[in-house]
Amino acid sequence: MSELEEARAQARSLVNKLGLKAPPVPVEKLVKALGARVEYTPFDDELSGMAFIRDGKPVIGVNSNHHPNRQRFTIAHELAHVVLHRSKLEATVLVDKGRNFLPRDSVSAEGIDPLEIQANAFASELLMPERLVRQVLAESSRDIQDDDYLISIAKRFRVSLAAIQLRLARP
Repeated sequence: MSELEEARAQARSLVNKLGLKAPPVPVEKLVKALGARVEYTPFDDELSGMAFIRDGKPVIGVNSNHHPNRQRFTIAHELAHVVLHRSKLEATVLVDKGRNFLPRDSVSAEGIDPLEIQANAFASELLMPERLVRQVLAESSRDIQDDDYLISIAKRFRVSLAAIQLRLARP
């Protein structure tokens, strides 16, 4: 299994434990269940969020100025670092007033860092799990090229239109 498939499998496992019958995935509930916490802070626009360890507990910082759907993706992305990259998170050089953190910013969004690629795959699967995507698509015979239909699906999953388009493009 590739590292990306492993990341997606871990996300599916977390969603399956919730026993969800319909979207959206309660990402903050998952964060709490895993012993982490979410803190909303008005960062500069280019910084979506970060994950760090405080007093031995994972903390996910989220840019409170961003759209709620983007915040959900950021939380899912940072949760991936907590789940998949905990040792890296704990070993990161101290930065920002004594905190260890991995930021989600323009560098992480370039899609060239393997850890960020894994975190994005995890986040996509967590917020738009294959089982629920197939279930929603089976409810209608509408064309997935229809923008209004895609927008309605994105709203159900509480993700952006771009996120659902990328998810549906993946085999």
